[in-house]
Amino acid sequence: MRRIHVGNALSAFGLGFTVPYLYVYVAQVRGLGATTAGLVLAVFAVAALIVLPFAGRAIVRRGPLPVLLVALVTAALGALSLGLSGSAATVLLSAAALGAGQAVMQPALATMIVDCSTAETRSRAFAMQFFLQNLGLGVGGLIGGHLVDTSRVSSFTLLFAIEAAMFLLLAVVMTTVRTPHSPRIGDSPARSARGGWKQLLGNRAMVQLMVLGFVLFFACYGQFESGLAAYGVEAAGISTSALGTALAANTAVIVVAQFAVLRFVERRRRSRVIAAVGLIWAVAWIVAGYAGLGHTSQAMATAAFVSTYALFGLGEAMLSPTVAPLVADLAPTGMAGQYNSAFALVKQLALAVGPAVGGPMGASLHAPYIVTFLLFSVGISVLALGLGRRLTESQDHPWPARNRVVARGGAAAEPVPAEA
Repeated sequence: MRRIHVGNALSAFGLGFTVPYLYVYVAQVRGLGATTAGLVLAVFAVAALIVLPFAGRAIVRRGPLPVLLVALVTAALGALSLGLSGSAATVLLSAAALGAGQAVMQPALATMIVDCSTAETRSRAFAMQFFLQNLGLGVGGLIGGHLVDTSRVSSFTLLFAIEAAMFLLLAVVMTTVRTPHSPRIGDSPARSARGGWKQLLGNRAMVQLMVLGFVLFFACYGQFESGLAAYGVEAAGISTSALGTALAANTAVIVVAQFAVLRFVERRRRSRVIAAVGLIWAVAWIVAGYAGLGHTSQAMATAAFVSTYALFGLGEAMLSPTVAPLVADLAPTGMAGQYNSAFALVKQLALAVGPAVGGPMGASLHAPYIVTFLLFSVGISVLALGLGRRLTESQDHPWPARNRVVARGGAAAEPVPAEA
């Protein structure tokens, strides 16, 4: 598990080097224009949507490690070629390889965490993953910002080379991991594999969680660097430096609050925790509305806008030990890879649709934008409470269920031994 967490940090560190500067690199440094830069960002989403349905079955049949290694090599090749590409065609092909590789990493690593954890340790394991991802992205972006120079293509080539090196280093680390054996579809009759997606879509609790996940990612993550940023600049007059401060505040709250909220979250019903996040985000949208529509001073508008991102970070810290373990607990034995990939597919779809809807609204329809996403946040709470009625006691409230077993003289499941 420690090696998997190191791998998560390495991949996030590598992505942090390039993600904030991708648009500038394609549009300005390579001189390919805003249209090509926009297409590159779209290619990332399209590549993920294409490969994720196949990634789930591959993880189930072959195990997460081989799939992860293929994804890492693909992403490394995509990153390196992106740093060397000078034409629109090669940039788009490279972006497709990088996007496909990094999309498959998520469910593969999540499945490895499931295989190396128990019901007792899973929430903490996913909280640690989210903490390290944000820390890696923040540190990578900070260092990358000091290395880039828009007047020198070579500085960006160096960034993409470092990103590729991080992926390859992660591949080397992962080859040393020995995960406990987890049942695969290959161990069962072939009809189980053919019915994998049918079985998943027949799980009404999982389908409801996927709908909830789409709204979560659409109303929050899909707005960070699109609609909410545009709204801040156009409606609240936020400077680019203040926008950077807001993003830093989001990461800082996640890093500081992650383990402070973990003990609180672990002892509450998961559905109610998600419902509480919806209410916190509703408050965040109200604060954002005050920043842009409240006719206040620039200092107050900036403070309110930064507070909006901080409130989103608090909600994210509460979700990380809640949603991913719930996906794992809903998956039948041997199907964790399929369920993780399906949820990642929904996430990518929301991240593709979110900016397309929120960007234009945030830039020009300021009041409707705030009201729309305020209602989406309230909808998160409603959907979460509805999901809670479909979950079993152990799925929705695992911590007390485990303690009742121990109190009756049973034993909590021991961690599955794995080589350190």
